[in-house]
Amino acid sequence: MRSDEEIKRDVEAEFRWDPDLEEADIAVAVKNGVVTLTGFVKSYKDKWEAERAAKRIHGVLGVVNDLEVRLPGIDEKPDPEIAREAVAAIKNQLPFSYEKIKVVVRNGWITLEGDVEWNYQREAAERAVRRLTGIRGATNLIQVRPTARPLEIKRQIEEAFRRNAEIDANRITVETDDGTVILKGTVRSWAERQEAERAAWSAPGVTKVINRIVIRP
Repeated sequence: MRSDEEIKRDVEAEFRWDPDLEEADIAVAVKNGVVTLTGFVKSYKDKWEAERAAKRIHGVLGVVNDLEVRLPGIDEKPDPEIAREAVAAIKNQLPFSYEKIKVVVRNGWITLEGDVEWNYQREAAERAVRRLTGIRGATNLIQVRPTARPLEIKRQIEEAFRRNAEIDANRITVETDDGTVILKGTVRSWAERQEAERAAWSAPGVTKVINRIVIRP
């Protein structure tokens, strides 16, 4: 088990190394493997990148992201302009399904609503707006509502685990209830736990993933 001090040092080093994370005022605290990020960043993109960078570190069991977005004056935009840019960005990513997604903007915070058939559409919509300038945050309330049999969902997820070199499929069990997937078992790192959840979400018919996998390095 890695010490909190070792994890803290590596998270700070990852921030300096990550080319996608611009210079920011971030304080890192670690207790029992849980990383807490506080301070200020200049964009929502940087807040998201900081969280992602922290999750990559070996030994991290959880991340609390309390970073505050403080936009430079030049990046400030009115909500209607942000909404128009968000709709255009989603349309560019999902030209055949963007009309199923509704964009709501309040005080620079984007909320995505609507129903889609595949989880990749849900993720693509959030990815499209995440890097827009002038936003303070994003909440993804898009629901995945496909039709697929639970046994078929279970089979496809288990096959995906076996194909994935980053996942030890023998240590993870998959349970399904309609479109809900429950993952159980143990993995060696936070990254492997996240990869298992990502793989589960990629299966057609999945509407919810409950990740109960435990990290045991």
